[in-house]
Amino acid sequence: MANPDSKDIFSLTHDDMVQVFIDQHRQMLLSCTGGLSEAEARLKLVESKTTLLGLVKHAIFVERVWFGEAATGRSRTELGIASSPSKSFDLEASDTIDSIRHEYAQAIELSHQAVEGKTGDDVFSGNRRGPLPLRWIQLHMLRELAQHCGHADILREQILAARK
Repeated sequence: MANPDSKDIFSLTHDDMVQVFIDQHRQMLLSCTGGLSEAEARLKLVESKTTLLGLVKHAIFVERVWFGEAATGRSRTELGIASSPSKSFDLEASDTIDSIRHEYAQAIELSHQAVEGKTGDDVFSGNRRGPLPLRWIQLHMLRELAQHCGHADILREQILAARK
C-alpha cells in the first residue's frame, strides 16, 4: 500500500502507517535524479561527498544494512556493500542514474521481503549494535530517508537553478 487514500488511513495499523511513510520517502529519493543529466546527478555542490547520485547510492547501503545485515547477520562484504556509511557515497565510473536507480529499486524489494509477515515487535539480531526490534529499525530508516530527501531537495533545487 504505497499511498492510501484518506478513507484507508483509518484502517491501517501503526506498523502499516510507518511502512507507508518509509515507502513514500523511498520513492521521493528514487525520483530525485529524474530529468537530470549524468553530470548534474554527480555535481558536488557541498563540501562533503554528497551528490544526488551519491545520496541514492548511500540509500542502497542503508537498505542493505538495516534489512540485509541486521535481518540476516550477513556481513557487508557478503552483501556486496561498502564497509562504512562514508564509503557508500563513493561513485564508480560505471555508476549511472539508471544503474543506481535500478539497484535501489532492487534493494527496496529485498527490504520489503525482509519485513514481510513481521511486526514492529519482531527482533532483527544481526546488527552491530546487537538485537533491535523492527519498529526501531523502521523509525531509524524513516528518519534517515527524510533527512536525505531534504538534502536531495536542496541539491536538486541548486542544480535546476543553475540551468537558468
